[in-house]
Amino acid sequence: MKKERHVLVVFPHPDDEAFGVSGTIASYREMGVPVTYACLTLGEMGRNLGNPPFANRETLPQIRKEELQKACEAMGLEDLRMMGFRDKTIEFEDDEKMVQLITDLIDETNPSLVITFYPGLAVHPDHDATARAVVRAVRRIPETERPALYTLAFANNTVEVLGQPDIIHDVSAMADKKLATLKAHASQTVWMMRETEKKLADQDPETLKWLNNERFYSYQWSNDFE
Repeated sequence: MKKERHVLVVFPHPDDEAFGVSGTIASYREMGVPVTYACLTLGEMGRNLGNPPFANRETLPQIRKEELQKACEAMGLEDLRMMGFRDKTIEFEDDEKMVQLITDLIDETNPSLVITFYPGLAVHPDHDATARAVVRAVRRIPETERPALYTLAFANNTVEVLGQPDIIHDVSAMADKKLATLKAHASQTVWMMRETEKKLADQDPETLKWLNNERFYSYQWSNDFE
């Protein structure tokens, strides 16, 4: 993992960062690389309310906000931007408005690397809409000045469409921080962390692989989605 000038991470929901990039974010912060995380919503429409439940529809937004802040603390990330959109509405926002939002973030932070989802291969409509806005914003930058664009893709047909991920980060040194980030999102993850920790204790190969490696697709403009 090379030292970047600045990393911009853009996802729609609290906890999107935890599963796939928290080890990467923590690694960059350990290296002294500035990281900005723009989280578009508070995930207030999330189905999980804790297990046993400790949130309700009225309290969930504030709980998820506090969980997101704790997750960023676990990663060592200080520049968190909560962008104020409503959960499950990103796909309905004006395209140009969303592109301009990302353009403004890029202009401000001048990143050498941007991380988001891969358009059309990220399962959730908010994921795909966020990814489209990021790709469109980066595409408008002259090719010689564009930051690198790393994407997460996990639809069932991902390998068929893109092949295997071409970027693999060894984040084994950040395992404790990655687990702490996931645990911070307790309303959404407490039910799965018990099983995950059991699998880790049993040295389950797939769970260890997930914990210690984070896999990305560098965006291929020759295979552009538009």
